[in-house]
Amino acid sequence: MWWNEFADAEPDLAARVEARFKAARHSTMATLRRDGSPRISGTEVEFGADGMVLGSMAGSLKARDLHRDPRVALHSPSVDPDDDAPATWPGDAKVAGTAHEVVVDPAPEDGSHRFRVDVAEVVLTYVAPSADHLVVESWHPDRGRETRMRK
Repeated sequence: MWWNEFADAEPDLAARVEARFKAARHSTMATLRRDGSPRISGTEVEFGADGMVLGSMAGSLKARDLHRDPRVALHSPSVDPDDDAPATWPGDAKVAGTAHEVVVDPAPEDGSHRFRVDVAEVVLTYVAPSADHLVVESWHPDRGRETRMRK
C-alpha cells in the first residue's frame, strides 16, 4: 500500500507518524547487503504526491542494496525524553516496506535515485499521558491497526 493510500485509510496515525519523520531532516534507514546482513544509513524522507519517498546519491551503497533487494525499514529522527516529564516525549515512528525506484528523469544529471516506499508496516511508540507505560500503535495490512501497552 502506498503511503497516500495508508494516510487515506488511517489519517490520524499517518499524520502523527509523518510528523515524527518531519521533526528533523535525517532519518535512519536499514537495507540488506549482498550477503544478507543489515546496513544502516542516514536518509531524508519526503512526503508528497508520490507518497513516502527516499533519495539517494548516485552509486551509493544503499541504492545498490535497494536495487538488489527492495526491502527497507525506516526510523524517524529521535529525541531523548524529558526525565521530568516523560509523557511529553513525541515518540518514535517506524515504517517497513519495499522501495520502488521512481524514474522522473531516465538520466538525471547527478545520477541520483528516488525510491517510493510501498508500506507493509507502520509503528508509532510514545509514553502514555500517565507516564507509567509505553503505547505502541501499529498497522499491518493483514491485521489492521492495533494498540499495545508496555510497562
